[in-house]
Amino acid sequence: MSNPQGSLWIVFNGEIYNFEELRGCLRTSREFRTRTDTEVLLYLYEDYGLQCLHMLRGMFAFAIWDEPAQRLVLVRDRIGKKPLFYRSTDRSLAFASELKALLVEQPRPEIDSISLNHYLTFQYVPAPLTIFRGIHKLLPGQVMVYEQGKISFSTYWSLQYDTKIQMGSDEEYRAAFENLLEESVQLRLISDVPIGAFLSGGLDSSSIVAVMSRLMKQPVKTFSIGFKEEDYNELSYARDIAQRFCTDHHEFIVEPSALEILPKLVRVYDEPYADSSAIPTYYLSELSRRDVTVILNGDGGDELLAGYPRYKYYEAERWMNRYGTAGLRKAFKAVLSRVPRLSLVQAGRRMAERVCEPFAATYLGRICYFSPNEKASLYTPEFWEAIHQQDSFDLLRKWFDEAPAVELLDQLLAVDTRTYLPDDLLVKVDRATMAHGLEARSPFLDHKLMEFGALLPIDLKVRKGESKYLLKSAMRGVLPDRVIARNKQGFGVPIDRWFREECRDFIRETLLSTRSVTRGYFVRERVQELIDNHQYRGMTCGYRLYALLMLELWHREYVDSQASADPVAA
Repeated sequence: MSNPQGSLWIVFNGEIYNFEELRGCLRTSREFRTRTDTEVLLYLYEDYGLQCLHMLRGMFAFAIWDEPAQRLVLVRDRIGKKPLFYRSTDRSLAFASELKALLVEQPRPEIDSISLNHYLTFQYVPAPLTIFRGIHKLLPGQVMVYEQGKISFSTYWSLQYDTKIQMGSDEEYRAAFENLLEESVQLRLISDVPIGAFLSGGLDSSSIVAVMSRLMKQPVKTFSIGFKEEDYNELSYARDIAQRFCTDHHEFIVEPSALEILPKLVRVYDEPYADSSAIPTYYLSELSRRDVTVILNGDGGDELLAGYPRYKYYEAERWMNRYGTAGLRKAFKAVLSRVPRLSLVQAGRRMAERVCEPFAATYLGRICYFSPNEKASLYTPEFWEAIHQQDSFDLLRKWFDEAPAVELLDQLLAVDTRTYLPDDLLVKVDRATMAHGLEARSPFLDHKLMEFGALLPIDLKVRKGESKYLLKSAMRGVLPDRVIARNKQGFGVPIDRWFREECRDFIRETLLSTRSVTRGYFVRERVQELIDNHQYRGMTCGYRLYALLMLELWHREYVDSQASADPVAA
């Protein structure tokens, strides 16, 4: 879209939820040609320049060509809900919402070995990297300006955790939180198309449905998905919430075919992506789109109020992080070395061993798919030589060093909000929903609510080992006690069983094929050992095998297919 003079042009992806309000901030002499948030955004830039970014509430990625200034501006939303990729050379700059769009003019870009190594650590490629060398992701909350052949970057928003909000009582904090959450949901209910909610039966999605039910005149349309395997089925919790709030409830039992769904996911996600919860998210999006066009979800609740189980034990780690000198850690390790390796004490022993390490290493041990030691034996000598000097631990330690927080729990939240949230969770939902023309909105990710959460005292997030204390306090008497008290359950699929049963031969034939081995990344014997450990020796290696499988399927879609289509290569 352009302004009437043709001096400004915008390309925009996303939603500005408060655009009607912002229309009133523009010059009264303006004549609007549409009722869209795109036109309001364009005129906001014309009137306020980049200061308009601080006025926006929403999810967005956009580019503005400023003809008089001969300037291109690229912007991504604060949290990273919407993607934005770019490739710059000495002669050009290209940008797109999908990575595959940048392969049109450069059909065979070089794979970035460092990115591939990080993928096998984190299950995703962390921004600003992509799997291809020379193609990057704009970071959340970042502005990129291309002017006179030069690129500059600036950050217009980031969370700050250090200065805490001071209120008199828990009730005051709870009232302020409830008001912000309700305002956030209300903004995201503005729609001229059918709207609904994903409902897992967990605390976050149930809280969103509870607020929606209070604000909407008609019953909320809710959507849940389950599997035949009881361990992966949360439908009973979702039904409790649906009944309590009299929603128009839709639930689906799916029997996914891995051989059918995995190639689809490779095409949807563009990069190697190993979060297997993308599978149920893709199915749920497909089924929900039959009835609604906009969906609200509970994404961000864990990063807002410390909901992951790995946050519960930060007190002991904070003490060791603060007082655990190198000598004390060494002495503690010596004591642990004498503890017998019995199965009954193994879990506690492993946790204590992690406490002895620098915290970034401790955290890497919790979240990584392949540890540095596992990679050292898995990688071929040539590939190890190419990547070992830029280890994922160094990247994680950099993230912790840059975290704008003093308290260890806040550092955890800052790192996860900067990395895991936008690079994994939001990628998962955005790609799966957009693949079906479904728009996902996340009330917990409203930036005003996120700013409030960052400045909350620690004990309103985790109190006496109870995570999400403030949200649970706000929802007592609103949600069933069993939903509030239940342990967090991931949105999982039976990967382990698949690779032992129906996909048993598929995983073996794919990962041990000549095509896979000759890529030069992995030692064939180590891959075979991993498969044998999972299929024959009772060890659980499903998620690591899934990461290797998605990498190989990605190669076949994005690398092999490009090579076969290249007349020079042929």
